[in-house]
Amino acid sequence: MLLEVAGLSSDYGPVHAIHQADLQVHTGELAAIVGGNGAGKTTLLHTLSGLHPSSGGRIRFAGLDITRWPTHRIVAAGICQVPEGRQVFAPLSVEDNLRLGAYRIRDHGWVQRELEHVYTLFPILAERRRQLAGTLSGGQQQMLAIGRALLGRPRLLLLDEPSMGLAPLLVEEIFRVIVELNSQGVTILLVEQNARAALTIANRGYILETGRIVKTAPAAELLADDAVRRAYLGY
Repeated sequence: MLLEVAGLSSDYGPVHAIHQADLQVHTGELAAIVGGNGAGKTTLLHTLSGLHPSSGGRIRFAGLDITRWPTHRIVAAGICQVPEGRQVFAPLSVEDNLRLGAYRIRDHGWVQRELEHVYTLFPILAERRRQLAGTLSGGQQQMLAIGRALLGRPRLLLLDEPSMGLAPLLVEEIFRVIVELNSQGVTILLVEQNARAALTIANRGYILETGRIVKTAPAAELLADDAVRRAYLGY
C-alpha cells in the first residue's frame, strides 16, 4: 500500500470541509476522486500535501505516518501535486519552470534525462522551451504543470482538475498522457469534476460529496452504477 488515509478530517474554521475520509492508493494504481464543485476535492489534496492542516485522522505514505509533516518534507518523500489552475511561473521560460520542479534533486544527469522525457511526452513544450510560460495557452500550461511535477521525481502524483477550462481535444490529450504515465509506473491520484473521463481511465474510484467519501468501487463498476450515472455522468 503506497497511500493509506484513515478517518481524515480537515476544517476551515467552523466549516468542516473533509469528514473522516478513508481512501487507499496502491503502488502503480490510477485512482480517481470525483465529485461536484465544492465537494472538497481540492481541500483533500491540499491536506494530503500538507498545504492545509488536518483536524483528525491519519495519513500514511510508504509505511510512514506523514500526517503532521510540513509540505517540503512530503514533497521530498515523493508526493508531488499538480495544482488546480496550473499555477506556472509566468515570467519564467518553459524550461526554467520545469527545472524548478527538480530544485531538490542533485543528480543533474537524471534531471536532463527527465527533461527530455517530458519533452517527448509534450513535444510542444520542446518547441517552446525558451518561451515565457505566461504566454502559453491554457492547455500548454497544463502540460507544463504536469511536466514540472514529474521533475520532482514523484512516487505519487496528485492531479487536481487537469481538464478544467480546456477544449475537448486538449482534454483528450491530457488524459492520454495520464494513462501513459501510469503505464510507465507512475502512481496517480486524480481529482476530477469530469467524472466520466476520470472513471474511464482509472482503476478505482471514490465518490466525494460535501466532504464525505460516500462510495468506493472499481471504476468500471461506478461507471455502470445507475445512481452514479444519474448524479455525475448526466444519463
